[in-house]
Amino acid sequence: MRPTLLALHTTDITAVASLYAGHLQLLASRTSCLRHSILLRRLRSLHAHILSSGFKPQNHILNRLIDLYSKHGDIPSALHLSDTSPRPDVVARTSLINAYSNAGDLLLARKLFVETPIGVRDTVFYNAMISGYSRASQGPQAVKVFRSMLLDGFIPDDYTFTGVLSAAAYIVNLELTQCQQLHCPTVKLGSELVVSVANALIALYGKCESFMAGIIARKVFDKMPERDELTWTTMVVGYVRRGDVFSARQVFDKMDDRFDVVWNAMISGYVHHGLFTDAFEIFRRMICLKLPLDEFTYTSVLSACANAGLFGHGKSVHARIIRDGPCFDPKSALPVENVLVTLYSRCSKMELARKIFDGIIMKDSVSWNAILSGYVNLGQIDDARALFEEMPRDSQLPWMVMMSGLVQRGLSEEALKLFNRMRAENVKPCDYTYAGTFSACGDLGAMEHGRQLHGQLIRLGYESSISAGNALVTMYAKCGAIEEAHLVFLIMPNLDFVSWNSMIAAFAQHGHGTEAIELFEMMIKEGIHPDRLTFLTVLTACNHAGLVDEGFQYFESMQREYGISPGEDHYARLIDLLGRAGKIEEAKTVIQQMPFEAGPSIWESVLAGCRIHRNVDLAVYAADHLFNMIPQHQGSYVLLSNIYASFGRWEDVAKVRKLMKDRGVKKEPGCSWIEVENKVHVFLVNDLTHPEVHKAYRFLEVLGAKMRKLGYVPDTRYVLQDVESERKEYVLSTHSEKLALAFGLLKLKAGAKIRILKNLRICGDCHSAIMFISLVTGRDIVVRDAKRFHHFKDGECSCGNYW
Repeated sequence: MRPTLLALHTTDITAVASLYAGHLQLLASRTSCLRHSILLRRLRSLHAHILSSGFKPQNHILNRLIDLYSKHGDIPSALHLSDTSPRPDVVARTSLINAYSNAGDLLLARKLFVETPIGVRDTVFYNAMISGYSRASQGPQAVKVFRSMLLDGFIPDDYTFTGVLSAAAYIVNLELTQCQQLHCPTVKLGSELVVSVANALIALYGKCESFMAGIIARKVFDKMPERDELTWTTMVVGYVRRGDVFSARQVFDKMDDRFDVVWNAMISGYVHHGLFTDAFEIFRRMICLKLPLDEFTYTSVLSACANAGLFGHGKSVHARIIRDGPCFDPKSALPVENVLVTLYSRCSKMELARKIFDGIIMKDSVSWNAILSGYVNLGQIDDARALFEEMPRDSQLPWMVMMSGLVQRGLSEEALKLFNRMRAENVKPCDYTYAGTFSACGDLGAMEHGRQLHGQLIRLGYESSISAGNALVTMYAKCGAIEEAHLVFLIMPNLDFVSWNSMIAAFAQHGHGTEAIELFEMMIKEGIHPDRLTFLTVLTACNHAGLVDEGFQYFESMQREYGISPGEDHYARLIDLLGRAGKIEEAKTVIQQMPFEAGPSIWESVLAGCRIHRNVDLAVYAADHLFNMIPQHQGSYVLLSNIYASFGRWEDVAKVRKLMKDRGVKKEPGCSWIEVENKVHVFLVNDLTHPEVHKAYRFLEVLGAKMRKLGYVPDTRYVLQDVESERKEYVLSTHSEKLALAFGLLKLKAGAKIRILKNLRICGDCHSAIMFISLVTGRDIVVRDAKRFHHFKDGECSCGNYW
């Protein structure tokens, strides 16, 4: 494809120009069918031919050369032609702006735009700059160019509106007035109903959170005389994004031509909003109509199966993929393979999940994290550890998944070690990572360590994070520092639903029932709708504070005012509240009137009330239900055994213990721990392993003498062993919480608040003894047992002996 030699010797300049222009036009028309490198080589060859012939091309040929060089990435050649041109016109400058924009260099494009005199510019020139910003998702800059275009007196065309509206959709926190300001010129200039402009308008309003934006988008849609695939897709996606899948379905059902993309959008919308049945219905219709199923279809449907735990359905879809053999390249197949890993792992089929994972050709971070999450969620921590060591760990997500799994499995100390290793490997933690570490600190009661991490969080600029703030509230509350938890809550710049629930739960666990109720009422006034978890925490607050009337009031308001049907857990809290208050008959009536059969949590509440009010017959009745329902749960056996022991019925105690042995149920030993100088010290009942436990025993003897002078008498009813009376006091002195407290009094500086955590409920004698110890030593003592917090000060406890 070269000019003939005849063209080189002719004197007809017009003919030569036409010949070269024709060759350039031919090259431009063959862009789609020639490889990029071949076309660029032919372009350079032709350009060299023009130069060697001595022909001096006019602007239209120069512009064509500049345009072709620009479109094929040879910007230096295009720029050289533009610089050497005696009068570079707007066409050449427009080509260069397009070239710079396509190359991602918007600074140079903007520089050329600004340097071009207004007298040289035209509408297409402005369009090029607006389109460049639009492709780069820089909405504000595109709108700025559009406004300058109007001020400079240029009339926008359909391409202008399409470009600026598409760009504006990328503006963060887009407001309705901004959409309307851009909409008005399209109406005035008659471009509103042009398909490309109308599509861009619908998409723009779809990105706006205002309720009116959706109504205006629908008006534009309804007025359109013609619609294309993008119109229908944009309208459906807009409704789906707003959560209005009903309206999306209405639009979908009106379509004459069922475009593949719209079907996928509809399925995706249903899956996103948990409407899995509707998603499957659309999928089945696609199959019946023999519509093509692509990776987007399969990914959405398999996600529905994974989220709903529908192993059979998911397996059937997987079988269809294998049978039909869709032509997925590795890149297209990856999302499908990843969601298959998620499906099988969520359905507890880790062998199948691992088989698919091992077969993935192009694994990405989603692949690795999907299989890691599967192991973690199923509690297969050893497998998760092995995979974690093998996988790429340069992002935060695998660390977060692994730490979360360790915390959930009670391995909080290991989770904190993993966090330190993450820092050592130069992986920068995010606010969600810190949230996980705060959870670990809360479980361990390691408040000082948590406080140090809190300082790091602030230094890294994450103090405004809602997730980290919520975790901090819970951490400080779990460590017994309710004042610090409340302070974090008060200074959080943003609160969400979890924030309110966390703080209400914190007050409830610390026995501050009135404060919990006040916060709940404040939450309602703020317009935040409570859910079943909120009411669960409020009932817990009433329970721990003995607020019987208030508890009944909130229980009844659940259904009446908020349409929330009480579940078994809510009834259990109410029955526990009645049982603790000694209203056993009322509790029985509630059980009889429940709309379902009483489950384990109900009978556990009854049994707990029997312990407090020493009702042996009802305790045996409740325990028999529990032994049948949850035969491996050690708490039921222990509680009944303790009730028998408090009456000295040692033969019955022996029967319960034999039943436990026969059923292979093991009693968890009492364990307490305390943090001293950033180290957590653990004490067991009758401990002889801690290196300084003998000092603790001696110190308890000294304290015991002082306590007796103030009226303390050991309550030997809480000795759960059939031993001689003179040994019962010694048995009480070996309880783990007393040993931890003695160690804390010896090691912590004078005046420091002592915080102890215990895995079981504190016994009555320890509760009484610690009240006396707080009076003797003048120290504030906080004990977290398996049910709640006790704050001891000046011989009194925050629970008011109501626990």
